[in-house]
Amino acid sequence: MKLAIVTAYPPSKVTLTEYGYYLVKHFRLQQEVTELILITDYTQQPKEIDFEEEGCKITVKECWKFNSYKNIYTINKAISQSKPDAVLFNLQFLKFGDKKIPAALGLMLPFICKTRGIPTISLLHNILEKVDLENAGFTKNRFLQWAYNLIGTTLMRFVLSSDILAVTMSKYVGILEEKYKVRNVALIPHGSFETPPEPSFELPLGPKKVMAFGKFGTYKKVEILIDAVELIRKRSNEDIEIVIAGTDSPNTPGYLDAIKEKYNDVEQLTFTGYVAEEDVPMLFGDSAVTVFPYTSTTGSSGVLHQAGSYGNAVALPDLGDLSTLVQEEGYRGEFFDAYDPSSLANAIEKILNDEQYRVSLGRANYNAACSLPMSSITQMYIDYFKAIQKAKANGFKLNDLTKEEKVAV
Repeated sequence: MKLAIVTAYPPSKVTLTEYGYYLVKHFRLQQEVTELILITDYTQQPKEIDFEEEGCKITVKECWKFNSYKNIYTINKAISQSKPDAVLFNLQFLKFGDKKIPAALGLMLPFICKTRGIPTISLLHNILEKVDLENAGFTKNRFLQWAYNLIGTTLMRFVLSSDILAVTMSKYVGILEEKYKVRNVALIPHGSFETPPEPSFELPLGPKKVMAFGKFGTYKKVEILIDAVELIRKRSNEDIEIVIAGTDSPNTPGYLDAIKEKYNDVEQLTFTGYVAEEDVPMLFGDSAVTVFPYTSTTGSSGVLHQAGSYGNAVALPDLGDLSTLVQEEGYRGEFFDAYDPSSLANAIEKILNDEQYRVSLGRANYNAACSLPMSSITQMYIDYFKAIQKAKANGFKLNDLTKEEKVAV
């Protein structure tokens, strides 16, 4: 199988970059895949494709830019030139831009591929039906929220025209099947990026690092974390370093610079900036707690899966999708009120003050991560592509089948 993957890819700063990296890393090891065509965004630095393990050939086609109106043409052209046997889109609603028209045009690509007869799977990490548009940084205007939902419904129909629409949470399957009356939605879990050997769970000497990781400024805001640690410092002698690892969200440029200025008098506050893939293991391995300073959720959390892979204890806001993910996949953490620094301070302190509890959380999260390795997730996609190809060869549509018939295929 010659497989094309449409995704952002390191060192890109566009959303879902890390997930694209690990899709490529594990697809290239699947025996059925003879070549990967990486259809990705332009970056000044070369793409990070120097993997240690031997795998299939990777062909990189840089052909699109965030917020470009030409993406629908350049990506379609790259697919035509590559002649893949199948295409996988790694998507969310603001994948191709935070401006309305470029974002919308990009989401029409699965429909175009499907009409050309190319077996197509779209992985959609979030659905607008479960996104708080205000907290997620889209808009506060109620009329515009209504308009976004209307446009989102239309765009969802284009994405649903894929042979298979993959989602990472079980409740998304029911929501989409009920609203759009379709049967081509499949649950394929997020999976864990890495499953390294079981860590020792011991912390390095020095201050205990309390870390947040991601793209910040919309629904991920670090003020609550800094304020929470300052509360702990006032009432205890705990030696804590705050680590803010990552960059601004594309929707909120300048956010972290403003935070640095606002909190310039806070001691042991570290901003790492962009974290290269090779530095991620040490980042998580050195952290005592990974904190999720979220006010909303937009789907399954890649950071939670990464934290689990490296045996981290986590502090989580008690919000919809994160709570569901913990229940479905076996992760554990200390929950807090998403808007209350004192609640987060209590959660962090509970973990830091009880070494046995911290290790038990880390071990549970590591076991949860190991149960869904990315190698198994990519095999699920391969199996679905085989089913699509078999369905086409036999003259029927995969989304016309019942769930039981899909399993038989």
